[in-house]
Amino acid sequence: MNAAKSIIDMRKIRCELAEPVGFVPTMGYLHEGHLSLIRRAKEENRSVVASLFVNPTQFAPHEDFESYPRDLHHDISLLEGLGIDVIFTPSVTELYPPGFSICIELGKITKRLEGASRPTHFRGVATIVAKLFNIVQPARAYFGQKDAQQLAVIRNMVTDLNMNLEIVSVPTIREPDGLAMSSRNASLNTEQRQAAMVLYQALKLSEILWSKGEKDAEKIRQKMLSLTQQEPLARVDYISVADAETLEELETVKPPALVSIAVKIGGTRLIDNVILS
Repeated sequence: MNAAKSIIDMRKIRCELAEPVGFVPTMGYLHEGHLSLIRRAKEENRSVVASLFVNPTQFAPHEDFESYPRDLHHDISLLEGLGIDVIFTPSVTELYPPGFSICIELGKITKRLEGASRPTHFRGVATIVAKLFNIVQPARAYFGQKDAQQLAVIRNMVTDLNMNLEIVSVPTIREPDGLAMSSRNASLNTEQRQAAMVLYQALKLSEILWSKGEKDAEKIRQKMLSLTQQEPLARVDYISVADAETLEELETVKPPALVSIAVKIGGTRLIDNVILS
């Protein structure tokens, strides 16, 4: 496995990779969800590159950039075990040198859900992903369905900026009790980890209601909210039943509909979603 810390080194190695190249950008602290992306990339490409970079520009000043979990040595050992071709581990100053001033601004799709709660988040996400795409030049890039709005934003960016790559969505990987795998789960204590199950329970409720013929989106939102509020440690940020492409809230459920939820458990903010189709 090749290792690159600088853009120059990454580009030199990139010139020698067999095509097509699959790319998995991550913020590290890898879990089975990340590994599923890498396995999918290995199935569909002759070469695979993964990046480990905790991106400061997608965190607001009051958010958890400094405390975001990191374990570089463990991540590298996992990636070595999967046999990828390149691991790219740039520093903050490598990607954001002094004087850096260009950011990607996106449209209405970033103003809802996560964007409403974290107004600068997707500007940072789009900027770093565009930079990484430009450095790695992949044929395909892989993202998890758990971050559904991020996936939609990146697809819009790739289309609108005529980027020459395919964005591949990979299903959410869950713990045995249904909790979506996330690096932030490591921040939960035992009681909070138990409470976090309420996200998946609320999403499953939406699927049950839909399967029984419920098409009133507001009724689904309210029943999900009522269930979530029964968990004392849960503070609901939003519950959404929206069009899966535009993310506009629905009055009547029309598949495919994205049902998403954001809840704070203690000091940890968790998100999850399902598609009604």
